[in-house]
Amino acid sequence: MRQAQNGDTVRIHYTGTLEDGTVFDSSRQRDPLEFTLGQGMLIPGFETGVIGMTQGAKKTVTIAPEDGYGEHHEAMVATIDRSDIPEDLKPEIGQQLQVSRPDGKTFNVILTGMDETSITVDANHPLAGKTLKFELELVEFA
Repeated sequence: MRQAQNGDTVRIHYTGTLEDGTVFDSSRQRDPLEFTLGQGMLIPGFETGVIGMTQGAKKTVTIAPEDGYGEHHEAMVATIDRSDIPEDLKPEIGQQLQVSRPDGKTFNVILTGMDETSITVDANHPLAGKTLKFELELVEFA
């Protein structure tokens, strides 16, 4: 029976959960995820988990932060004076914002704290520093 290997294009159904069982993403209500193994399109631990699977196979993989979205880096958390944000912005905890760098490129941050004079934003991926669990099903080879 054919086993998934680098270079294969596969269609996978998955459900991703945190250590406490909270579901953060699932393909079950939409088409399976299609990707080519070995192209680095997904987090390394996800791709590694699919290697060796056969069509119709199901398995659960646990992915440490270093094989997922990386460690959480405090250097990517910043406090910004409220006077430096647009007046029409109504900040809320959990809100995603786009920030411009001096070179004109933008990146996303999440508002994680605020008080009367400042807001705290985090540029880490929301799943950085977290151990992830994925239930995988190799639906088919594409």
